[in-house]
Amino acid sequence: MLATAASPQELSAVAAICGGGSGGVGWLLLQRRRRECYLVDFTCYKPPAERQANAELSIYFSISTEPTIPENLKFQWRLFLRSGVGEQTSLSRFFFNDGMVATMEEARVEMEECFIATADELFARTGVTPQDIDIVIVMVSTFTAAPSHAAVIANHYNGVLAVKTFNLSGMGCSAGVLAVNMAKDMLLVNPDSYVLILSTENMTVNSIYPGNDRSFMLTNSLFRVGGAALLLSSKPQDAGRAKLRLLQSLRTNLAADDEAYDSVFMTEDDDGVYGLRLRPSLYSVAAKAVANNLATLGPKVLPLREQLCYAYNWLCIKLFKINVEPYIPNFKLAFQHFCIHPGGRAVISGIGKSLKLSDDDLEASRMALFRFGNTSSSGVWYEMAYLYAKGRLKVGERVLQIALGSGFKCNTAVWEVVREKHPLERSCWDECLHRYPCDTKKNYTDDFCDQWLSRVTPMQPTSNDLDTNTT
Repeated sequence: MLATAASPQELSAVAAICGGGSGGVGWLLLQRRRRECYLVDFTCYKPPAERQANAELSIYFSISTEPTIPENLKFQWRLFLRSGVGEQTSLSRFFFNDGMVATMEEARVEMEECFIATADELFARTGVTPQDIDIVIVMVSTFTAAPSHAAVIANHYNGVLAVKTFNLSGMGCSAGVLAVNMAKDMLLVNPDSYVLILSTENMTVNSIYPGNDRSFMLTNSLFRVGGAALLLSSKPQDAGRAKLRLLQSLRTNLAADDEAYDSVFMTEDDDGVYGLRLRPSLYSVAAKAVANNLATLGPKVLPLREQLCYAYNWLCIKLFKINVEPYIPNFKLAFQHFCIHPGGRAVISGIGKSLKLSDDDLEASRMALFRFGNTSSSGVWYEMAYLYAKGRLKVGERVLQIALGSGFKCNTAVWEVVREKHPLERSCWDECLHRYPCDTKKNYTDDFCDQWLSRVTPMQPTSNDLDTNTT
């Protein structure tokens, strides 16, 4: 957590040490401003339009994996229709190549296209050059290569990009907020610096699971191509032009819990087919991680009255054994906007229900999932871009980002809006913003799924149907 504002007594003491008068106070304020963490600007990757995959195309790619059990194919189709993912999301380039061969070269191309496009746009918008960057943090969770991803980016900019580079892998969808926490710590020990954060997930090598274990199939429906670039600064001169100021960042890790550790796991199924397994316990684990994180974050951000109500309720339940419902603090008293990890329809709705958030509060999360899919660590930044594009963010308002990832981890960041949207500012939402918000709930009903499936392809009989007919 960043230091809070100094008291008048502290200011007077330091002023006396520095020789008294306004000069000493000014020196202190300047030093404190150097410890602030500002988000100067950020950009989100918008893949080429020719790589968009509507429902029919996504079904086609599912068929191309050739699952051997017909009812599992039908199950996978239903997953897509109920996932909350829309029909303008994007897939990797290799899907559209002959043979759909996922190679190391294709994986590198996907990563470099995203990183270079977002970084170039960020440099153009901020006026910062690659030579000005002091620290680079790169996140690709499930694809590693040598040289490292950070080295690839440094090489692209002729080796002038950054003295310190870091690669984060295996952190899952929570890495986007985790990197902000890391950048904040780096800026505290490296004042007057710029940190460039590049975030994406590689779909070329991890997007298709061709097996028959249903616990591996959800990733085929959810994950899509996306990425983000962030420029963070501790330079005092950036205070006036930055978009956001970081107030809090908090990390919660449940890796010591075996159930949480195993809930999201990259492994092989019983047939030796490689993929990402999601256990049924994932939602309860996510709820526990969020609860633990917000229990720590709450006292730092909630009004005193909410803290007292929560403490009284806790004493009644734990100490006096009174049978009362747990008190859920009203986090809307601390935050005006919420960016919840777009990990799927159930994830967004579950966290929203636990925090008693309205449909309006969840709009940015649902629309980011619908338009761009689950873009892993960059997902919360598509939501922030949506709020900016809609003109919702006003100076002084606070935004809570909640990111979830394998491990199991819950990472949160609290931002204060410093600058509102510029009228000519570009966004990844520009060409489609007028379509949102839209109602996507009808897509989740059984009738809708049945009608859609019967229109696209003949319904395949399940083993139960065969048994019934035989009887």
